[in-house]
Amino acid sequence: MDYEMDIEPTGPQVTVREAEPYRVDFKLSSVDLAFANSLRRVMLSEIPTMAIDIVEVEKNTSVLPDEFLAHRLGMIPLNSKNCDQDVQYTRDCDCENHCANCSVTLLLHARCSGDDIMHVYARDLVVSGDRVNEWVGDPVITDPEGKGPLICKLRRGQELKMTCIAKKGIAKEHAKWAPTAAIGFEYDPHNNLRHLDYWYEEDPAKEWPLSQNAVWEPAAPPDQPFNYDAQPDNFYVDVESIGTLDPDMIIQQGISVLQRKLATVISALSGAGAERNGYAEDEDLLGVRSPDAYEPPEGMDGGFTAYANGGQSAWGASAATPYGATPYGGGGFGF
Repeated sequence: MDYEMDIEPTGPQVTVREAEPYRVDFKLSSVDLAFANSLRRVMLSEIPTMAIDIVEVEKNTSVLPDEFLAHRLGMIPLNSKNCDQDVQYTRDCDCENHCANCSVTLLLHARCSGDDIMHVYARDLVVSGDRVNEWVGDPVITDPEGKGPLICKLRRGQELKMTCIAKKGIAKEHAKWAPTAAIGFEYDPHNNLRHLDYWYEEDPAKEWPLSQNAVWEPAAPPDQPFNYDAQPDNFYVDVESIGTLDPDMIIQQGISVLQRKLATVISALSGAGAERNGYAEDEDLLGVRSPDAYEPPEGMDGGFTAYANGGQSAWGASAATPYGATPYGGGGFGF
């Protein structure tokens, strides 16, 4: 009906401007700067992916030291499709070291037997043993030749034989788990809010040229009075994946991670969900475990400490210790 066309949409609005296999460019509207920047930071550093974490070197006669090769292997992108649900963190798995539920094993064996220099690429990594699904842990190969990143070069008689263990992690732990190469982020391309007035040296017009995003919103008239209460509400985001995850999956998982983090904060502030050892038990708040949750040592839960049970120390309310009564009195902080 006609009157329905006059109703403005509420809530976040997304306009996809450009989509490619490893990149998506979109406009995010009707949100504030804090939310948009939080989503950007989460996508950069808190999306779980797979990466080589342990390298067992059996033989290395190349000119590169073991540590150098291990670092290069760790930075090779690995397919991480559905690893957020299918793969467990090693710290949460019941196995002693690693298993198919929390890791993927890749083998690398190359030996140069000819006179020409032999190039070892990511395609030479072979998945061995069981894994949770059919694609997780495969090296990401996007070049037209189908070789992948170069690992090293071998001369005649030189050999590499290694076993690589890929595990699940996030970029907060190490950059090798980052799912994105870069995330472009811009708002207010015409500087209508004057946020860039102090960020120039000589000529702001030359140092801050208009970007392509300027065509998506009008510039403020020169004679218009400045609105000191104005807030940005249009954000231009360009997500570039390195191939471990599709760009749309990075955005969706970023929203899910942000929801869980906010649910934990809401639960802690409102007290709506009981918490035990860092878990929010209210299902409506997506109870999750905080990565910073404190776990008391075994046997200390509910025991007498200086900070529990009215401040009683381990020696009791009378503050009588094996060395006699202390001057701190009973019921106070004995330590």
